[in-house]
Amino acid sequence: MKDTKMPNPNTIHPIAGYDKEIYVKPTIQNPNILVGDFTYITDREFESHVTHLYEWNGDKLIIGKFCQIASGVEFIMNGANHQMNAVTTFPFYTLEGWDMDAPATSNLPLKGDTVIGNDVWIGQNAVILPGVHIGDGAIIGAQSVVGSDVEPYTIVVGNPAKVIRKRFDNEMIDVLLSFKWWDKSIEQINALIPLLTSDDVKKVKKELVKRLK
Repeated sequence: MKDTKMPNPNTIHPIAGYDKEIYVKPTIQNPNILVGDFTYITDREFESHVTHLYEWNGDKLIIGKFCQIASGVEFIMNGANHQMNAVTTFPFYTLEGWDMDAPATSNLPLKGDTVIGNDVWIGQNAVILPGVHIGDGAIIGAQSVVGSDVEPYTIVVGNPAKVIRKRFDNEMIDVLLSFKWWDKSIEQINALIPLLTSDDVKKVKKELVKRLK
């Protein structure tokens, strides 16, 4: 183990003496935000990056393990949406003095939970819109606005975010999704690091296929 320390998902500051990067999971207070082990953000805190998450909508932000979230990223939740099937989108019911009850949820464009897979890299100042599902291993380019689902191991960039390319061929993606390295023990992941960080993808694929048998 590096510096004779075991990686600890409950550590808030994983870099000694540096407080601008945190593991997110041990800092979460909101029960509607669920984050996996070792996911980090380049900031001193996380929850201010999740906006319009209101208890009465019942939606959740679910993020997997080993995700890398850059500074300025925003997860916009369903509470940001206004009624769109009427003459006005103005939310009278949320403001004092206006004689309007909350509309039925069927009249609101609620899009469900926002779900981010494992080992996803979200670039600086990207915006993730409500109800989006981002697959394992995806990369979201800086400044991107993601309003549609992103397939595993796919790179998307832009506003609106568009697919640039798949990171690997379909066979390799299937192998990685079956292997699920992020679910291994810390000891197993440490042993896998030379494979996981190798640029010889053909060799890596062969070895992972062997280990899946």
